[in-house]
Amino acid sequence: MKTQKKGSLFELVLPSNWKNVTINTILKDHWQAPKKLVHSMRMENDIKVNGEMIPWNQPLSPGDTVQIHLFKNVDYDVPPTYGEIEVLFEDDHLIVVNKPAGVDTHPNHPDDTNTLANFIAFHHQMNGESCRVLHIHRLDRDTSGAIIFAKHPLSKAILDRLLSDRKIKRMYAALVHGRVKQKKGTIAEPIGRDRHHNTRRRVSQSGQEAITHYKKIENKKDNTLLEIQLDTGRTHQIRVHMSSIGYPLVGDILYGGKPDCARQALHAKNVSFPHPLTEEAITCEAKCEDLPFLS
Repeated sequence: MKTQKKGSLFELVLPSNWKNVTINTILKDHWQAPKKLVHSMRMENDIKVNGEMIPWNQPLSPGDTVQIHLFKNVDYDVPPTYGEIEVLFEDDHLIVVNKPAGVDTHPNHPDDTNTLANFIAFHHQMNGESCRVLHIHRLDRDTSGAIIFAKHPLSKAILDRLLSDRKIKRMYAALVHGRVKQKKGTIAEPIGRDRHHNTRRRVSQSGQEAITHYKKIENKKDNTLLEIQLDTGRTHQIRVHMSSIGYPLVGDILYGGKPDCARQALHAKNVSFPHPLTEEAITCEAKCEDLPFLS
């Protein structure tokens, strides 16, 4: 698929296998953009074909160039703050970075200005991009690793759908207490809030669906190094699930781990997904600097 950025426009040349499509079917069927976003794009005359405004139900042909006003000058939604970031992938539509431990993904209060989102806003500012910082998923403050942010609403909408459809694959490394006997396993237990503890979560039949797959990599003395993949992304999911079967994460004192590390031994080491607009396969590997055995 041939695409390019021209100023504020995203240009898409329709490939030969896109037959009998219209602007409507591209937005609603192919990209499955939300109705509110589609309506906004229509009202603001954001889309042209071969440089001209046309009816959105008019059939298009392979080779036609669809021009979408995606790259608008918008105010940063978080204050740009200087901070070092490691960029794993970046283009006009999204950025993937390696989050260090000890940093929140995004502000939780208006006076939070030292979060990963603030650092990314500064990065965009230094590159002359005035775009929002739209997180697709989160990592706990003391979890490190790869995390995806969109740069504009259409990219976010498509990435949100890919996440919901489980087409964004996230692989974690975790060190747990005890020697895990099974070579691999799946934990499918719903997770809800712990009404006795403000920040904790727990396995609860009234909670949200949560599915965690784990695979044993190697034993390390009295601990086990695991590779973990998520089908869902609940708050503290890996920490809750591993603790629930008797293998809490090393360093995770909130869920029964011992303080053998300065933080919970959990790192998002890999993320792979199809690009929201070009459909290119993207894979990002993130190194873990403070706990290198998780890389």
